[in-house]
Amino acid sequence: MTDSSSASSSGLDPAPILARLGVPGVQRVPSPKLDLFVKRDFLPPDLCAALIARIDAVRRPSTISDSNGDAAYRTSETGDLDAADPVVLDVEARIAALTGLAGAHGEPLQGQRYAVGQEFKGHTDYFEPTGVDYDRYCSVAGNRTWTVMVYLNTPGAGGATRFKAIDKIVPAEAGKLLAWNNRRADGSLNPATLHHGMKVRQGVKYVITKWFREREWR
Repeated sequence: MTDSSSASSSGLDPAPILARLGVPGVQRVPSPKLDLFVKRDFLPPDLCAALIARIDAVRRPSTISDSNGDAAYRTSETGDLDAADPVVLDVEARIAALTGLAGAHGEPLQGQRYAVGQEFKGHTDYFEPTGVDYDRYCSVAGNRTWTVMVYLNTPGAGGATRFKAIDKIVPAEAGKLLAWNNRRADGSLNPATLHHGMKVRQGVKYVITKWFREREWR
């Protein structure tokens, strides 16, 4: 794979991804600060239900890479999904077809579950180069480029995702996809991607997340 094709398929060169997402049915949030896209009804109800069942079967308390001393910073549960599962393969193929991001550059698909009162406070998805665990998480595949997240259900209340830098709140709705570039146009890490998985007020929220890397995932 050439350097240029690798940059394209990893999302490090955002131009092909931006072009791929610039189609009817995909909303680009108007902001000069970050590239953020929303697509409703990306996943059908039966696939969402199948993913929820799989998350429930393997969920565990969520963690963060660099502890900040706030025990309530991330209170959700996480479920690592089986890459060989036909349901997971279906979702992976749908994400690749929509975005053009190569599966080889993606981390394994992960699910999250938020009960009432649970949240993930403001954070970015990329790893800070000054973080104590940066080498541990980024020495092989590099840092994160794009994030693709899909809500699997609609909670009774709460559970939206807030992008504070652009004052944008995206409500949690079953099947809705969010995709954003964790970089600026010049390739530098973009702090304007700071986002908050807001507290669930009623019911439960399920999401899946797919993160892409600079180099192929190992």
